[in-house]
Amino acid sequence: MITMMKKEDFNYELPEELIAQDPLEDRSGSRLMVLDKETGKTEHHVFREITEYLKPGDCLVINDTKVIPARLIGSKIGTEAKIEVLLLKRKENDIWETLVKPGKKAKPGTKISFGDGLLVGEVIDVVEEGNRLIQFTYTGIFEEILDQLGQMPLPPYITHQLEDKNRYQTVYAKHSGSAAAPTAGLHFTPELLEQIRKMGVEIAHVTLHVGLGTFRPVKVENILEHHMHSEFYQIEVVEAEKINRARREGHRVICVGTTSCRTVESAADENGMLQECSGWTEIFIYPGYQFKVLDGLITNFHLPESTLIMLVSALAGREHVLAAYEEAVKERYRFFSFGDAMLVI
Repeated sequence: MITMMKKEDFNYELPEELIAQDPLEDRSGSRLMVLDKETGKTEHHVFREITEYLKPGDCLVINDTKVIPARLIGSKIGTEAKIEVLLLKRKENDIWETLVKPGKKAKPGTKISFGDGLLVGEVIDVVEEGNRLIQFTYTGIFEEILDQLGQMPLPPYITHQLEDKNRYQTVYAKHSGSAAAPTAGLHFTPELLEQIRKMGVEIAHVTLHVGLGTFRPVKVENILEHHMHSEFYQIEVVEAEKINRARREGHRVICVGTTSCRTVESAADENGMLQECSGWTEIFIYPGYQFKVLDGLITNFHLPESTLIMLVSALAGREHVLAAYEEAVKERYRFFSFGDAMLVI
């Protein structure tokens, strides 16, 4: 049994200028590195050429979560001090778990006004990691007010303003609730998805609302001590059956993004079969993990020492992944959320 796995073993050198700051004009025009998980061999393509690697009967699993404009800038009632609130998880009765900056100005009882009082939040509790529970009051529909006042919660490494909110949304985004986009899906266009369907590839929808834990750095030296944040997922019966059918008939299940991967791996029984379900997952996938459902993965290039690069390493082997990343740096691929893609197969 493994008792130690070092965080630094998942590190790599990345020049800052390779961190993509803006999405490409054409979603499917990004680059695609194909990594053979058995041999470590790589090939270079344009994303829309992914069709060359898909076969009739394959099942492509996509995460149809929708990012909410979860970043709110308000002022503390009474002092007018500026406060930034990031919505993380909806609780009940208009109570949200949030990340507040600066936290010291948000003690329980603090009231914050957004949009000249269109939305008012009161801090009612401080929970784990200093997150605040805030109860919101407003007139009208919360989602509409949020759409009017909120900004897209872009990752901290993106410093440019996003011109079009929809570019941090997949074209199939449907169920609101994420604090971050499932970025591997950003490369698909409606036309490409239609082309894939016509090839006889099944497309299954699952939902996992991405939390900010996605960006939280691993702070412990031994990654086995790292604790993942819980995220809500849901799989409907029709979609579960699509995945089960592919497995029963000997076809491949290819997940679009680490979030789709974590969803199916969390929900599957020991035989890799799924049923209609919903719940919270804290699954942490790192080398040594035995995949129950997934055969292939479409993913972006991830941060050094992140849980996401650990997940990809579980599928393709750490040495293969780090060698591929080194090649991607040499070939000037674009990294992270708005960057290029990798197909591990």
